[in-house]
Amino acid sequence: MGVTIQNGTELCFPHLLNNSCRKPTLHWSEAVFLNIVMSFISLITVALNLLVIISVSHFRHLHTPTNILLLSLGVSDLLVGLLLMPFEIFRNTTCWVLGNIMCVLYCYLITHVVCASVGNIVLISFDRYVAICDPLHYPTRISRNRAKCLVCLCWLWYGIYSILFLKDDVIQPGRSNSCVGECALIINYVIGTIDIILNFVFPVTVIIVLYMRVFVVAVSQARAMRSQITAVTLHHSVNVKTKKSELKAARTLGILILIYFICFCPYFCYSLIEVDLNSTPYVSFLVSLFYFNSCINPVIYALFYPWFRKAVKLIFTLQILKPGSREINIL
Repeated sequence: MGVTIQNGTELCFPHLLNNSCRKPTLHWSEAVFLNIVMSFISLITVALNLLVIISVSHFRHLHTPTNILLLSLGVSDLLVGLLLMPFEIFRNTTCWVLGNIMCVLYCYLITHVVCASVGNIVLISFDRYVAICDPLHYPTRISRNRAKCLVCLCWLWYGIYSILFLKDDVIQPGRSNSCVGECALIINYVIGTIDIILNFVFPVTVIIVLYMRVFVVAVSQARAMRSQITAVTLHHSVNVKTKKSELKAARTLGILILIYFICFCPYFCYSLIEVDLNSTPYVSFLVSLFYFNSCINPVIYALFYPWFRKAVKLIFTLQILKPGSREINIL
């Protein structure tokens, strides 16, 4: 039976009267509603991103540099739905009983996965920049092997960065907790500022510059296609079809990046003016919006990529279990 303090709030660990945190004060109906909504979003996020991963991994014709980058983004989104969302639900609705080591591991996962997502978005922007602005050199500059190397370097770099970012908490687990039963991450102003610059200001600047250039070139190519549309030779027809495909891919990935800005910017912008996010009543909404981006990305693929819809149909009808299904051309 929990010990009750003066205002009626129970303690997480009654035997630690002076050091125990208070139990979350959410009404049971609010807690149930929050758990149901977040659990549903988590489940949908996992399911949709699994479809992306299976599609790109299974069908050989989808092993393009762009899709390899989308696969990496799908993995990071899957980890958000599979690990980060459930842990966030647990952390906000009950006392943290998993210990300081698990708290540090959870904070490491947040930093690593979220930063890797940002890195993947930058790589996707660079991929579209080369494809649209320098199409003749695209096959040599962005090959499948190079795309795989870039993805591996992205995850490796952010894995090392996350350890450096959480160095103090790794050395002394629980140092950010004000009481027992809490899992908090408090970063000093200098490290927090460096993190925002490296993982928000710089990537956003790079993405905006690249896509402004892509937009200018795409507009000029669209005009050029309209002037070539009456060409009757096969060579011109293939060229026009290829340009249309590249422009459509650029538009789709532009929408993906726009959604990324909508979901990520509120959190990072608020962190610029509020050092301790845990003290703001908006933190739950900001984090939920932050994570919701991982659920939206596969929906964008379903709306704008015919190959994804075809792949999902083949997956649900179990056609991928048949011999030779890897060679099906769904492009």
